[in-house]
Amino acid sequence: MTDEDERDRAEAVYQELLARVGEGAPERRLDATRRAVELLGDPQRAYPIIHITGTNGKTSTSRIAESILRAYGLRTGLLTSPHLVRFNERIVIDGEPISDEALARNWEDIRPYLEIVDSELATAGKAPLTFFEALTALAFAAFADAPVDVAVIEVGMGGEWDSTNVGDGQVAVFTPISLDHTKALGDTVEEIARTKSGIIKPSADVVSASQAPEAMRVLEQAAELTESTLAAQPRDFDVVSTQVAVGGQLVTVRGRAGTYPDVFLPLYGDHQAQNAAVAIAAVETFLGRGSQELKPELVEEGFATATSPGRLQLIGIEPTILVDAAHNPSGAETLAEALRRYFDFDELTFVIGVLGDKDARGIIRALAPVASQFYVTEPGSERAREAEDLGELVRDEVGDEATIVFSDAIDALETAREWAAEEPRRAVVVTGSIVLVGAAMAYAEEQGWKQAAS
Repeated sequence: MTDEDERDRAEAVYQELLARVGEGAPERRLDATRRAVELLGDPQRAYPIIHITGTNGKTSTSRIAESILRAYGLRTGLLTSPHLVRFNERIVIDGEPISDEALARNWEDIRPYLEIVDSELATAGKAPLTFFEALTALAFAAFADAPVDVAVIEVGMGGEWDSTNVGDGQVAVFTPISLDHTKALGDTVEEIARTKSGIIKPSADVVSASQAPEAMRVLEQAAELTESTLAAQPRDFDVVSTQVAVGGQLVTVRGRAGTYPDVFLPLYGDHQAQNAAVAIAAVETFLGRGSQELKPELVEEGFATATSPGRLQLIGIEPTILVDAAHNPSGAETLAEALRRYFDFDELTFVIGVLGDKDARGIIRALAPVASQFYVTEPGSERAREAEDLGELVRDEVGDEATIVFSDAIDALETAREWAAEEPRRAVVVTGSIVLVGAAMAYAEEQGWKQAAS
């Protein structure tokens, strides 16, 4: 079978998944996914799991932890969501997106069992398996098939009833918790933390980034109820220092078991240093329950090979085009601060689009202090907020002159690029939606934007 044939098979898998209820409307249940993996022989029990939740930083923390584990010679599985360009990105085996062949083969193996569950659910008057429930079963099966030594699993939404929670994480990891997905998770940080704390299983080890007091209280209570140990930043580990460097930063981290000085991290932003600290603590916890120092050379290797696509990523040069997947106010504030500290542009234009359930005003307010103007558009999603509607909100915040609305995202990107090319110290940042960021990355690759202008 040719590569093109395999790619077509993989695309057919994605289309079958898309025919199911989408990720924006998750079912608050575990029984359906639990039944699916039971029929598959419980593949999620074939390897230990590091389970990661939080509001911001989940994907980056997952990727850094996976990279360190791989440096140790472990064969790794990594489940993240959503994808930016290709669906295969969500299921990573040993540092590479799952191959088209393995994706299609594993799907064909599990499909009959998913259909049995769909039938059982229909008989009970319940909705069939959703996109994410089916994806979770597929990922667990693919990791068992590989096979992997350890899987790093990023929660889709929340924690307690997220389908990934059919897996029992030996280590439960929490990145910073703030307000997002409030309709599904709750209106307060405490409510959201309570939902996310559901990934803590009996006698697990828990690692948490620095949290708001109300969130930390919830995690402490959950750890106590499950007789789990809790290592929390900054008490048990922390970032000691960061220093801006070419292509990233030098980070010194005090881990649970050792200190790792001046390690180069090829990611921008103090928040990425914080994510790296959480990742180190998670790996220390997994490999030695926080009692054994990691090998410095392997931490260096893990950091050096860590990537975080779509997070302050350069996708174009001459002029500079950056993308960042910030899609809530907390993420936008982090982005603005990173742009101030790690870059030295005179003017920044943001190409922005958001989904309808996001706090768009909060995002704009966070970015406005570093923005010269906003090119407002909309992501290619049925959940997108209309460009004109978002444009009115942006005008309220920054005025008419700094707001330009485009119904087509590619027009917005091209116009922003032309604007940036007029002066040497201008740059464009695409943000507000992971869907928009993914589209920009695909278009930049197609157009060769990272090839220097001749």
